[in-house]
Amino acid sequence: MAGMKIRKGDTVRVLTGKDRGKEGEVIRAIPERGKVIVAGVNLAKKHQRPLNATMQGGIIDKDMPIPVANVAIVCGDCGPTRVGYRFDDDGTKVRVCKKCRKDLD
Repeated sequence: MAGMKIRKGDTVRVLTGKDRGKEGEVIRAIPERGKVIVAGVNLAKKHQRPLNATMQGGIIDKDMPIPVANVAIVCGDCGPTRVGYRFDDDGTKVRVCKKCRKDLD
């Protein structure tokens, strides 16, 4: 699988599925599976047993992975966009917005 262009901490918008249109921050990126976990998106109910005397059991909401192809990074100026790259004069690779060419990092 090619390298993922979305990282932990990025703000993304969901493009397809039951949560289409929702925005959230990437909590975790899973490049080996091509998935990301976005806060508040693709929630599943999990029945949790209390493990010790202090922890409470019950039904908890758990953020589940979503394919990275189903999300688009949100540029501060122009909204959801694709990610491109450019190299600085010192050779560092920088992610840029494909629409307005501004830096995303």
